[in-house]
Amino acid sequence: MTDQGLQFPKFYVTAPSPCPYLDGKTERKVFTELRGPDARALNEALGRVGFRRSQSVVYRPACEGCSECVSVRVRANDYKPSRSQRRIAKANTDLKSEIRPPVVTEEQYELLQSYLLARHGDGTMADMTAEEYRDMVETSPVPTILVEYRRAIDSKLMAVALTDELSDGLSMIYSFFDTTEAQRSLGTYLIGDHIRRAQYANQPYVYLGYWVKESPKMSYKGRFRPLERLGQNGWYDVTPEDAPK
Repeated sequence: MTDQGLQFPKFYVTAPSPCPYLDGKTERKVFTELRGPDARALNEALGRVGFRRSQSVVYRPACEGCSECVSVRVRANDYKPSRSQRRIAKANTDLKSEIRPPVVTEEQYELLQSYLLARHGDGTMADMTAEEYRDMVETSPVPTILVEYRRAIDSKLMAVALTDELSDGLSMIYSFFDTTEAQRSLGTYLIGDHIRRAQYANQPYVYLGYWVKESPKMSYKGRFRPLERLGQNGWYDVTPEDAPK
């Protein structure tokens, strides 16, 4: 089905709420629901103009007086890992990954709880229930996978990535990992692994969601090159001067 065949959806705007990335800012989102036979095509069409999926909804920022949230994607086939990224890949050669259907397990949820407590204890997701996690993973109207990463020596679950499969690449929806082994830099490793998966499948892009240059929580996304950002006239390269070193 082509984008031209889509029925134009109804859009809604959320009430203002505190911004999770920039102190003193408020955020608003415009969103619509994904459902019916057009869900996959609609998700892809809106994704190309900066929308992001969460369960059966796609949204994008619509904040008054602020445009710091920028959609970014890595050009997978042109990606050249930095020395630091090569070191991180080497530090995780003992991990084995497996693609699984989007079905939750108690083991995943326990890892998620530990991750949220360590990294986002004051965030809105800190008290996510098992049922809410199930909704996040299993309520998807588009092709979605889970990638589990386990330590080969004992099969300990180290990381999980919830990923949408698009016609032009992979979209990383949410990921979490064991924070007790900081030297692994698992957040960076997961992105690198998805880029390698896209390269193997000859897919052009890995979508990383929103990048907020001034937010320490988001700065890591700017370290993947070549990185494209969405502007008013389409996608264009993020220059080395734009991104964190």
